[in-house]
Amino acid sequence: MDTPVCIITGVGPGTGSALVRRFAKDYRVAMIARDEARLSALAAKVPGSSVWPCNVADSDAFGAVLAAIEAELGSARVVVHNAVGGGMVDIMELEPRVLERNFKVNTMALLQLIQTCGPAMVAAAEGAILATGNTAAYRGKAAFAAFAPTKAAQRILLESAARALGPKGVHCSYLAIDAVIDVPWTREWYSDKPDDFFCQPADIAEECYRLAHQPRSAWTFDSVIRPFGETW
Repeated sequence: MDTPVCIITGVGPGTGSALVRRFAKDYRVAMIARDEARLSALAAKVPGSSVWPCNVADSDAFGAVLAAIEAELGSARVVVHNAVGGGMVDIMELEPRVLERNFKVNTMALLQLIQTCGPAMVAAAEGAILATGNTAAYRGKAAFAAFAPTKAAQRILLESAARALGPKGVHCSYLAIDAVIDVPWTREWYSDKPDDFFCQPADIAEECYRLAHQPRSAWTFDSVIRPFGETW
């Protein structure tokens, strides 16, 4: 049997790269991000991964890349939407164009993935569509006005997909990460914090992999993960 295909968006130096490494053990992974050089460097280290540079906020370019992936690799068995548009700003200072951009990345790109990759999954009566998010999807804090509305919309969109596609064999799941993820810039911001303050990208990737392979008798839609010491 051919090795199945996994599409991962937002392949950066933290969670995205960890997702690629985890899924590449069992999948041919199509990596999507804007930085072609970073993708190429990762592909050189991860057998079975391929480079597809794209800005997912550009629906035409994103559509072309998804079509090219299917033509070259075949239909995706698993899709993980990890691309994220964010930024911290008070609602009174929020520029509409920033919110619109974040909706394009977080929500509209997810819709495009669902509508593009979903039909083949339904036809096969199997597959998984996941999105990585955080607890901003459940609450709107003052400084998260540019971010939380788009993540809430993202989660509800995926829940609609879960209700529509679940009975047809396609598992949709939302992974909320209530944590500071361990990447170089967060280490600089929180230089006084111990190692176990941070959530490890490899552990996030492992949870995504688990969600994508749950038995049908016990599917999870909402999964919330956090370090053991996180206040919540």
